Amino acid sequence: MFGPDSPLLLPVLGVLAGCVLGFVGRASHFCTLSALERHWYGGDSSGLRTWGLAAVCALIGTQTLVLLGLADTGQSFYLSPEFPWTGAILGGLMFGLGMALVGTCGFGAVLRFGGGSLRALVVLTVIGLAALATQRGVVGLVRIPLVDEMAISFDAAGSQSMGALVSVAAGVSLDGVLAVLVAAAGLIWIFRSADYRRRGSKIVSAVAIGAVITFGWWATTMVARTSLDPVQIEAGSFVVPVGDTILQLITYTGIWPDYGVGLIFGTFVGAVIAAVWKRDIRWEACDDARELGRHIFGGTLMGIGGVFAMGCTVGQGITGFSTLAVSAPIVILSMMLGARIGLAWLIEGSIWAVFRGIGGASNRSPAE
Repeated sequence: MFGPDSPLLLPVLGVLAGCVLGFVGRASHFCTLSALERHWYGGDSSGLRTWGLAAVCALIGTQTLVLLGLADTGQSFYLSPEFPWTGAILGGLMFGLGMALVGTCGFGAVLRFGGGSLRALVVLTVIGLAALATQRGVVGLVRIPLVDEMAISFDAAGSQSMGALVSVAAGVSLDGVLAVLVAAAGLIWIFRSADYRRRGSKIVSAVAIGAVITFGWWATTMVARTSLDPVQIEAGSFVVPVGDTILQLITYTGIWPDYGVGLIFGTFVGAVIAAVWKRDIRWEACDDARELGRHIFGGTLMGIGGVFAMGCTVGQGITGFSTLAVSAPIVILSMMLGARIGLAWLIEGSIWAVFRGIGGASNRSPAE
């Protein structure tokens, strides 16, 4: 039933990976926005280091699979020769701002929904619909001239991989060398903190999340090599797959769910299991119309911005980073700036606070 040609194989693999991702994420309170906020306003970098370690572990695992011929990231959209730089910057800013308004990202919304948050359900619905409208609907009429037609071509290198670009410039293959240098630099920064070295549970959580992304590359590559139907090589994102999941739930198209849809469903199931295990399930809803409006607006920004940027904090920050795509650092820095602007507005009362030193801010935290 689950042979190499079974249409159920890909979504089932996604569900299995998602269960691990959702359980670990919910149990460890993995949240990019919370990590940034605590770093900026509380001087606590442990969350940011955990997020960084997850990305580095995904990089090490993915590049090892590529070296062994067990993953073909070159066929993923992250390494397309066309680099939509306007989408990376504008989309990243939009996603980061939306993330601040909502209090979490798409991945975090799935984790919160697993614990009973109806606010998260609203956000996920809006993210999915906005992503569909941007990818296939009316917003796509804006995306094409603003993002697609302004892309920079890296045809000479064959892809937008940083390793490929450096190799072309140097005239010798440096893909592996660059991956080792980036991973080493990341690990040095992460573990230079003596306090973080003592946080075993966070380290284990980061390694597990990185392993799930690595597994995604292997799983979709293996299925693509044996399937008679086209298979998208992917590993994990929480923008377009959310929209695809909505379509699978409300329509019958005769198309089986893909790995991304399975991952979304599995992440929700894993989050529910973790919430039950920790006795952390509680129903939550928006307090008033103003809060509801903020969540709808933030979800819309994340849905549109995520498509423009070709990913979210997980999709670009961890999955895209694992391929050494040029877009990954640009998108994540843009998301950080967008989040900083949003938090300055919500916490400090003015976006101009971005240009001031962080300090003396209110204890109010939208990410908690």
